[in-house]
Amino acid sequence: MDSGEIEAVLEHPGRSPVRVCAFSPDSVHLVSGGSDGTLALWDFTKRSLLRTCAVSDNTLVACSFSPCGQLFVSGSSYGDLRVWNLELRQLHAAKDAHDLGVSCCQFAPQMQRGSGSDVMEYRLASCGQDSLLKIWILSYTPSTGCKMRLHSTLTGQTAPVLSCSFSADGQLLVSGSVDKSITVYEASHGTLLYTLRQHERYVTACAFSPTLPLMATGSMDKSVNLWRVEDGHSTKGACTHTTWWDEATSSDGDKEGEKTTGYSTLMPSDWSEDDVSSWLRDQGLEALVDVFKTNNIDGQELIALNKDTLSTELKIESVGLRAKLVRKIEELKMESTCTGVPNEYLCPITQELMKDPVIAADGYSYEREAIESWIRTKNRSSPMTNLPLQTTLLTPNHTLKMAISRWKTSL
Repeated sequence: MDSGEIEAVLEHPGRSPVRVCAFSPDSVHLVSGGSDGTLALWDFTKRSLLRTCAVSDNTLVACSFSPCGQLFVSGSSYGDLRVWNLELRQLHAAKDAHDLGVSCCQFAPQMQRGSGSDVMEYRLASCGQDSLLKIWILSYTPSTGCKMRLHSTLTGQTAPVLSCSFSADGQLLVSGSVDKSITVYEASHGTLLYTLRQHERYVTACAFSPTLPLMATGSMDKSVNLWRVEDGHSTKGACTHTTWWDEATSSDGDKEGEKTTGYSTLMPSDWSEDDVSSWLRDQGLEALVDVFKTNNIDGQELIALNKDTLSTELKIESVGLRAKLVRKIEELKMESTCTGVPNEYLCPITQELMKDPVIAADGYSYEREAIESWIRTKNRSSPMTNLPLQTTLLTPNHTLKMAISRWKTSL
């Protein structure tokens, strides 16, 4: 971390694409899981491969070490959770732990003594394509092996849950979902504390700081939200957040991360005059900022504008600027109504209203451009099930397209 130089390059056996990797708490061991179902256990201190094994007909998509570092759990696209020791001997398998596949799993940082003197108990969180977050109790004895029982099933989200994480003290559990929400639970009893909705796309990653009262959530909206967890040990706490945007460079050389983007978390009708100015700049309409400021245009007035008022009241002479602004306002109004869009009208990849829906080989409908891009870059796996697509043939969904058209005209 001091120099930024590559410390080691470890090649997964068979050169299978690596879907997940995890360090043991002491950083002595590293495990990697491949899309072909292979596990590789490395001695990281020696940068050497210790042993491998395979889980047939599975893609490994999740992995976490126990706090003691002697066990780890893997999760597969078929929905199984499997417990392994450092000999890569399978100690337990929870079949169909999540319907349609596991997406993430993580041990709580603490362990405790069980009913017997040599019994250790661990808490494990897992989430998956079934829209559920589950907490498991794993009991381990060196002499008799491992048992796993379901402790809680948490149903705070309405779409596949993609990520989960325990706080450093093990008292909080956070998860992120395709429904764009973040849920924070009291981990011992599974009590829902907060539902946070500041992201505009799938929430694909979440993590607690190990040393500070902070939580980070990452999304396909290209932002990381950094949350301050106040009094995180009780239900009286609060979560406040700041957004860090990806550091893509804009055309003028500045980083987008430095832009003011607070308007993105509000409904357009609630925007201030400054929010409107920020939105105009983001749409490439900087030339209109002074005009809008002079006329004190806020969010409510923005969405009420049309071609006539732009010409007669705001005196915008450029036909091109007027046309572009009207188009952007219409798109904005459509986006603001999308909170009430039926889920089946939204593309599972982009979570936006579909314009050209097609049916893929997994039976799900997607926006054509989104699924074509996914197939090009994701090795022909299904976005919904993680299983291989048997064919890349896409069939137009005319029925869904007509239904969306009827819904739009009824607004």
